[in-house]
Amino acid sequence: MNKENLAEVKIEHPNLSKSEDKRQEQNRLHSFKELSVFFEERFNVRHFPEDPQKLYDASQYLLTVKGKRIRPVMCLMANELFDQINDDAYHVAAAIELFHNFTLVHDDIMDKAPLRRGLQTVHTKFGEPTALLAGDVMLVAAYEYLNKISIEYIQPVLNLFNTTAKQVCEGQQLDMNFEQERDVDFNDYVKMIGLKTSVLLAASLQLGAILGGAGIGNQEHIYEFGKNLGIAFQIQDDYLDAFGDPEKFGKKPGGDIMANKKTFLLLQAMTVAPPGQQKELKRLLSLEKEDKIQPILDIYKSCNVDEWAKELKQKYFSIALEQLEEVAVRTVRKKPLEELAEYLMERDV
Repeated sequence: MNKENLAEVKIEHPNLSKSEDKRQEQNRLHSFKELSVFFEERFNVRHFPEDPQKLYDASQYLLTVKGKRIRPVMCLMANELFDQINDDAYHVAAAIELFHNFTLVHDDIMDKAPLRRGLQTVHTKFGEPTALLAGDVMLVAAYEYLNKISIEYIQPVLNLFNTTAKQVCEGQQLDMNFEQERDVDFNDYVKMIGLKTSVLLAASLQLGAILGGAGIGNQEHIYEFGKNLGIAFQIQDDYLDAFGDPEKFGKKPGGDIMANKKTFLLLQAMTVAPPGQQKELKRLLSLEKEDKIQPILDIYKSCNVDEWAKELKQKYFSIALEQLEEVAVRTVRKKPLEELAEYLMERDV
């Protein structure tokens, strides 16, 4: 058939061409950036009434100081990994983002953090009592979104969401406990990070997989992908808190040091540093002054803790990718999640 005849076929069957284009668009996987736009279009609204104004302005405040929306968009991506995006996924994604911000409000109060995403924290701007109530209201709003999803998904979604919410609280308590303990076991610390940080990433993915119709085996693999990625993400976060550029990271460097947090960096330094440096570390940690930050960072570098952290991050990142590889879908469909994981590991903010 010559070119003229080909052209004639296209003219004779315009509806066939449009149908094929539509089918290709439906089957096309979206990038994290694209899904972020879709999510933001729906989420960028006021989620609370106007009165009492101080309470609901405080609840809305952190939502407008936009983060990257990693967790809710992961929910959408996991849904699309298995099937076209279920409209219920946007409700679940909104619930995830509201829950995540609820934890941030309360974490910032407990950590006495002055900044979040480069701006005043909710309790700094509105006062601690209002911030506590604002966080509580955000949690209630999260469940209101979950209540909108189809009845066939309610039970598995609520079961996973509730389990995850409790685990995050457990992780936060362990984190605070560790601040008061002189010696923390490395494996106990990894467990704490798994609860405080990783399970929400993992659950976001599994919730999306549930809405995409994934089987139990695939749900377990995508959960483990998220859990190990979350641990790698926290190692990166610990590293950036100590060595990141404050202009990019949005926080003062050494915030974890000032709070005497047991981080991957500190635990490793207390293990590998010579006795003299270990003694000096303990002395510095007992101080309340900001001028302890740089000496502690100097000890970290002298022990190569910064390089060790990069290697540990890579270990958990590799485990995460192995779990993603086990998900029983075509490899090409995993590409957006692989690209997101690589981006998270290369970030400097």
